[in-house]
Amino acid sequence: MFGMPDLISALISDQHSALRAVEAAAPALERATEAAVERLLRGGRLVYLGAGTSGRLGVLDGVELLPTFSWPPERLVTLIAGGERAMFRAAEGAEDDHAAGQRDLERERLEPDDVLIALAASGTTPYVLGGVAYANALGALTIGISNNPGSPLLHAAAIAIALDTGPEVISGSTRLKAGTAQKITLNTLSSAIMVRLNKVYGNLMVDLQVTNVKLRRRALALTMLATGASQVEAAAALEHAHDHVKTAIVMLRLHLEPAQARAALEQAGGSVRAALEAGAE
Repeated sequence: MFGMPDLISALISDQHSALRAVEAAAPALERATEAAVERLLRGGRLVYLGAGTSGRLGVLDGVELLPTFSWPPERLVTLIAGGERAMFRAAEGAEDDHAAGQRDLERERLEPDDVLIALAASGTTPYVLGGVAYANALGALTIGISNNPGSPLLHAAAIAIALDTGPEVISGSTRLKAGTAQKITLNTLSSAIMVRLNKVYGNLMVDLQVTNVKLRRRALALTMLATGASQVEAAAALEHAHDHVKTAIVMLRLHLEPAQARAALEQAGGSVRAALEAGAE
């Protein structure tokens, strides 16, 4: 029997291998990011597909993109075996339905430019494998994330991200380091994609949605940091830009009206840096 200090130490120490597993998968993450950006620039959607812990992590990663990077909700699909109720109550039997993965993607009208991020710690989940097989046949990009090297999911996906975390300290509990490795991987992958899609300026999160007082303060601080403007100047610009930080930055840096700043951003593909460089020419 573990004493309490030993128990806590064992649980914490075992998590260290999660980060090492993700670091080893960096080349695959680079390939996945590049391939995903190419599809998304053509108008594709991000589609998360998983079961159990993996499915919940996929849903969490996807929904966080909406407020953080203003990712359009119509370009996000999050699917978990058993449906929405499985987010809150285990629906283990649902993951054994191979055909359900395809049915769910058919219902969402999966298209060739979509990016399917398929998650299964074991890499053998029928629901996920069924979805990947359908997506492959359709020509969508499939990215498989599994903690079991050599698993069927990694063989089936166009881009395989193997997270070799090894046995859990509590045997079979994939919510531990397997889940931690998947969370780090998803954070890295989706954030890298958003950076490449010009959702960030420098290290500033300039495409956030201003939906409450806290985020309005954050938008103001970001605008001031990016432009050197005073609080009064930044607040005025944000008001005229309808709280769109990118527009406010371009307005202040290039001394433009809101419509002109929006046009400059559109011409620059949404990149603040490119818009500023073009305006300085």
